[in-house]
Amino acid sequence: MSAQGASGAPRGTLQRWLTGPRVDGLPQLAAQPAPALSFEFFPPRTEALEAQLWSCIRRLEPLAPRFVSVTYGAGGTTQARTHATVARIVRETRLTPAAHLTCVGAPRAEVDEVARAYWEAGVRHIVALRGDPPAGMAQYEAHPEGYAYAVDLVAGLRRIAPFEVSVAAYPEIHPTALSADHDLDNLKRKIDAGATRAITQYFFDSAIFLRFLDRALAAGITVPIVPGIMPVSNFTQMRKFSAMCGAGVPDWMGRLFEGLEEDAETRRMVAAVVAAEQVRLLQANGIDEFHFYTLNRPDLVYAIAHILGARPRRPD
Repeated sequence: MSAQGASGAPRGTLQRWLTGPRVDGLPQLAAQPAPALSFEFFPPRTEALEAQLWSCIRRLEPLAPRFVSVTYGAGGTTQARTHATVARIVRETRLTPAAHLTCVGAPRAEVDEVARAYWEAGVRHIVALRGDPPAGMAQYEAHPEGYAYAVDLVAGLRRIAPFEVSVAAYPEIHPTALSADHDLDNLKRKIDAGATRAITQYFFDSAIFLRFLDRALAAGITVPIVPGIMPVSNFTQMRKFSAMCGAGVPDWMGRLFEGLEEDAETRRMVAAVVAAEQVRLLQANGIDEFHFYTLNRPDLVYAIAHILGARPRRPD
């Protein structure tokens, strides 16, 4: 079965590119319209980090992303900050916020109350997640009176209000999944419960994502599956984090960043090229929407978005 992009476009452009007209022996990639973008932020823990966050938001706002998401800590540790950040985005920007909401450490009534508060604040989009275990816990344990898993949370949100609901997907399999088929079945159940979009864990091997799309389509999943893109500002830290969350790091990436530990400027240039090439390859396979994990650092994301054709929108 042929893979399709997030909008349903068939894969095949890459083959035409590789065999298309050449100049000086190199394939020429035709100009493409700028893709739809979304950005993820995390809520600040200090005043200094809050200033950094809002500098990031203001820098990326003119690119008119489809939406911006704000993360939510394990066990609700950033619940108040997440809500405050999302509410301020609604009040002070033209951005469309999506608030993360998890099942961890709270009864259903409390989670439902948070969801209703978001709706009353004008938030219409929720990213529904099971959530990670709080610090000090080896594995996830559902609250005895809470939503057990993301599929239950999705169904609960649908009972509260007509939210747009995004869920997580894992091209390289969730670390706790019993198998790839089990993981894909879980995604299908979340979609069947009412989710309208899936956003993937970041990945660096585009072929893995495209194979995942093939499998998702074969399983009857037809909602958009948006690839999550992680620009690499610090390769050493990213490799450690990837080992914990199950994201593979190709050997070629290590070679590209080799010797740049003390050279932040060159690291940023390499990171921009790597992410832009990854997105260009996915575009050539019909993907037209991307979700960027910003880590509240706007410049690298802005540069990549510019390479992809995104331009600031003039205020009305």
